[in-house]
Amino acid sequence: MWRLKIAEGGADPWLPTKNAHVGRQVWEFDAAADDPDALAAVDAARREFTARRHQLKHSADLPMRIQLAKENPLKLDLPAIKLGENEDVTEEAVSTTLKRALSTFSTLQAHDGHWPGDYGGPMFLMPGLLIMLHVTGALNTVLSSEHQKEIRRYLYNHQNEDGGWGLHIEGPSTMFGSALTYVSLRLLGEGPDSGDGAMEKGRNWILDHGGATYITSWGKFWLAVLGVFDWSGNNPLPPEIWMLPYCLPVHPGRMWCHCRMVYLPMCYVYGKRFVGQITPIILELRNELFKVPYSEVDWDSARNLCAKEDLYYPHPLIQDILWATLHKFVEPVMMHWPGNKLREKSLNHVMQHVHYEDENTRYICIGPVNKVLNMLACWIEDPNSEAFKLHIPRIYDYLWVAEDGMKMQGYNGSQLWDTAFAVQAIAATDLIEEFAPTLKLAHDYIKNSQVVDDCPGDLSYWYRHISKGLIIAIKDFSRNSGRTSGS
Repeated sequence: MWRLKIAEGGADPWLPTKNAHVGRQVWEFDAAADDPDALAAVDAARREFTARRHQLKHSADLPMRIQLAKENPLKLDLPAIKLGENEDVTEEAVSTTLKRALSTFSTLQAHDGHWPGDYGGPMFLMPGLLIMLHVTGALNTVLSSEHQKEIRRYLYNHQNEDGGWGLHIEGPSTMFGSALTYVSLRLLGEGPDSGDGAMEKGRNWILDHGGATYITSWGKFWLAVLGVFDWSGNNPLPPEIWMLPYCLPVHPGRMWCHCRMVYLPMCYVYGKRFVGQITPIILELRNELFKVPYSEVDWDSARNLCAKEDLYYPHPLIQDILWATLHKFVEPVMMHWPGNKLREKSLNHVMQHVHYEDENTRYICIGPVNKVLNMLACWIEDPNSEAFKLHIPRIYDYLWVAEDGMKMQGYNGSQLWDTAFAVQAIAATDLIEEFAPTLKLAHDYIKNSQVVDDCPGDLSYWYRHISKGLIIAIKDFSRNSGRTSGS
């Protein structure tokens, strides 16, 4: 069965850490675990979630709660307070209820002082990981059969009733969510008619809404990496923009950190025009995802296609003109001498920044999107590189198991964020003495998570601010994202 491991990693040379892995939360499958009661409870929770998945989209972290209930048994001798309709609320009733609530809440605290929990929701994170692992040949090495089983459970559980998948678990079906999730299930071994008709419904949704040519730009990118979309169907992501003077307003160093750190490795992969190995499954997907034969797709037209379900804001004309200029005039120059000399220089410059980001976050990165993109860029640069190997164990920091299956989280957690709010809430109850051990553990976690160093080197060269202070998750994740950072 699955077990949540807290603050583990030991002296693994491929897992650098600044604080002995305090706050790290990783799910591991223990085939030898002998706890039939817990296993039965988890299985029941899974069945109930699946039965109600269209009414209740969110899981309740029941596998974690079942585990922690055994590790931290609740010792409670306070009566439950139930007030009548016309009964006055007394101070004693409030105090007793707060003590019961905080006693229960304290049992959910991990031994290192933080409160673990799910940070999932987006449906577009897992596909990037699966595509990256597939093209690098690492899928079955990194993800065990049990990992893949839980990922399939999660993807099927969050399929909408119309057959598609949304941008996130509460969202209506989109081409971005549907095409990438369908591809993910196929890469995990599902056939075109698997899932009791679920795959057929998903494929029909995609084709009924125009086919994969109508997927959004990030979707086009990932499908091109996989070999299911031509790079000429993507609008350009020129790495040369990183060579522009910083004084220009379009310099990526001025972008919001999450935007900048995603497009950094993206432009490297685009500049390399990397495509994974064309295998039988790729050829099958080419036949399944488009309304016309793959050889007849108008890739130039596909660059600006977007399903209406995905279109939050139409492209301004000036944007389409810019894309067309880059695509038709600039890119051909950069693909041949002497322009390819500048491209090569730009790609090398981009990889310097990729490695800097990796090293400063202990290969966790700012988030799951650039995590897998950075990992892919490192593999393209050198498949046998130390950087790629250092990325592998940090994949598990992003994977979370609940009764709905295994998801990829939006961060590697929100450990410090949740702990800080929990401390404030407990302090507000004026029950500090009664819950001193809980607060002491939380204090230790906060103290052990404090960032006390700036990023190395010339911060302006790397588009960073000073660091120090506190972060959202764990100390190993600490970084400073730059001039426009909100983190």
